[in-house]
Amino acid sequence: MNRKKSVDLKLKSHSDSCKSSNTSLNINSDLERTERILSLLVSHYQTTECALVFDTPYQLLVATILSAQCTDIMVNKTTPALFTIAPTPGKMVKLSQSKLETIIHATGFYSNKARNILAMSRLLLDQFNGEIPRSMAELIQLPGVGRKTASVVLGVAFGISEGIVVDTHVGRISRRLGWTHWDDATKIEQDLMKIIPQDQWIDFSHRIIHHGRTLCNARKPDCANCFLVELCPYPSSIQ
Repeated sequence: MNRKKSVDLKLKSHSDSCKSSNTSLNINSDLERTERILSLLVSHYQTTECALVFDTPYQLLVATILSAQCTDIMVNKTTPALFTIAPTPGKMVKLSQSKLETIIHATGFYSNKARNILAMSRLLLDQFNGEIPRSMAELIQLPGVGRKTASVVLGVAFGISEGIVVDTHVGRISRRLGWTHWDDATKIEQDLMKIIPQDQWIDFSHRIIHHGRTLCNARKPDCANCFLVELCPYPSSIQ
């Protein structure tokens, strides 16, 4: 799903109340550098899209649950067979858990994922008329759905910015850029929400994830060819 929209790179002002008492990072002192980083990310990754293949918000939700501890490539290899026989919550709940486990086996943790997908689908039918709710508070009530999954669905399916998707790429690069020192995804998200304008939250995550896959990988980041190298403290920290 492609979305082209103008990006306002003017960063929001922050009061002293926005400073985290639990972090040593002074967020307010780094706005100009953050603005330049965001601008460069926009110019280098102009097209942002979700790597998961889906036709409906429900299918996106299922695919995102399957993507936990699994590559998007493997999920996309798995979901066509699944969505052929169970494209909706009503058809999904007709599958036995053992049948669903067999279909999604390649994505790993298949027992827990199958259990959550079936329970999530039943709850959608019972409480939401089979429709995907459009708020963070409602989505995280669904089995197998945390803030990351909810943010993916809200952002990609509905264009709603209630949170920032923090996966391994976003967490790693945010630490390398000095935006956070946390390992916990919730705390990383809290730090990022203080410095990234809300109208950029959706595309920001897509761009950082793409950057992590192409240049700033976990084991051997290509700092020599990175367009953020002059703004990133990480290269000097490993010299």
